[in-house]
Amino acid sequence: MQPYRVAMVSLGCPKNQVDAERMLGYLQADGFTLCPEESEADAIIINTCGFIEDAKKEAIENILEAAQYKKQGNCKALIVTGCLAERYRDEITAEIPEVDLVVGLGSNQRIASLVSSLLAGEKLDNCYGDKADLPLSGPRVLGGYPFTAYLKIAEGCDNCCTYCAIPQIRGRFHSRSMEDVLEEARNLSKAGVKELIVVAQDTTAYGVDLYGASRLPELLEALCAIDGLHWIRTLYTYPDRIDDRLLNVLARQEKLVHYLDIPLQHCDEAILSRMNRAGSRESLTALFAHIRERIPNITLRTTLITGFPGETPAQFEELCEFVKEMRFDRLGCFAYSPEEGTLAAEYPDQLPEQVKLDRMELIMNDQLTILAQKNEAKIGTLQEVLIEGYDSYIRCYFGRSRADAPDVDGKVFFLSDRPLTLGDFVNVRINDCLDYDLLGALEDESPQ
Repeated sequence: MQPYRVAMVSLGCPKNQVDAERMLGYLQADGFTLCPEESEADAIIINTCGFIEDAKKEAIENILEAAQYKKQGNCKALIVTGCLAERYRDEITAEIPEVDLVVGLGSNQRIASLVSSLLAGEKLDNCYGDKADLPLSGPRVLGGYPFTAYLKIAEGCDNCCTYCAIPQIRGRFHSRSMEDVLEEARNLSKAGVKELIVVAQDTTAYGVDLYGASRLPELLEALCAIDGLHWIRTLYTYPDRIDDRLLNVLARQEKLVHYLDIPLQHCDEAILSRMNRAGSRESLTALFAHIRERIPNITLRTTLITGFPGETPAQFEELCEFVKEMRFDRLGCFAYSPEEGTLAAEYPDQLPEQVKLDRMELIMNDQLTILAQKNEAKIGTLQEVLIEGYDSYIRCYFGRSRADAPDVDGKVFFLSDRPLTLGDFVNVRINDCLDYDLLGALEDESPQ
């Protein structure tokens, strides 16, 4: 008998993607065939996000779409995992009866045996283990490019921002040991990974629970000593924990791309306080000035929330002025989404949905103008690019520069008069730009 075929759709953030890759590792180790097409799979797993309302809608749409393959394809078992599964538990099977099993985060390590039981015809109750049992190490099958991988160094969050359900879903912050993280990084490098992207709910809190203080700078230095890694990028750094120890390592180590992702959410002190976040426009302005002084060529990315409960027109205008003043290299903006079980969802001064959306659009329009100016300034420069693919329609290669994280930032599209290998690093002379992307041509020179 042929091995059972399993397809997985993973939604949401890179941290959830790592969880999906671990489940694929367990399934493959147990003899399952990993199938890229849902229509051909015996079992389909939807690894969901449940962070904000749009993510929940996307998850439900994917579950319903996969359910069609129980009628039209080979699917005999539909399983839901991830944040939506952890957050809503029995509601999923009650409202979507096509779902055969809901698996909470603490039972991810049991995924192979659970799928086997379902395909053998057993009826199972929804399965929830202790959140602390979510596996942070073990077998893993990369779901994206084989030369880029996320490295999750911790799970959970203790920041308890009033708008965020992550502490409820994922539990308390807990770090992996440095030895465990480095072992996985070495294995990824041996498997051909060239770009490592360090992630956690708050990477700058890494080690506080284990070692009594942040050990992110020491971890990054140790990662740089691993042969084979070419770029190391850090996401989800908390502004209050960025210090000179971290900046000194970033400035000193060549493998660390000069890129920091620092989600701020807002700049107004009163709004930040209601979010249970520290800081003010003055302190944040000083922080970014210091970072840029220490590392002049750094790419700074942030995310913001518009329409938080009680946000006045004056406070929103301050946020707009802050964005124009700071001139972030990369910026994402979300309209506030009231999440069940969070303090902010109970605030009495909720804003109309259209107001939140209009404010988000204004921020993004301002940022697009800033980005266009920054991209135009790159015309004529030489950029090191990681080749990710070839677009046969426009007949050019594409990839990312040091200033671009996967999925959230732009691409570099470039012409080459010779065949190139995906996963290689090449030098591209930039000659134009279009919205979020850069255009150029291959040039065999050292990057500037």
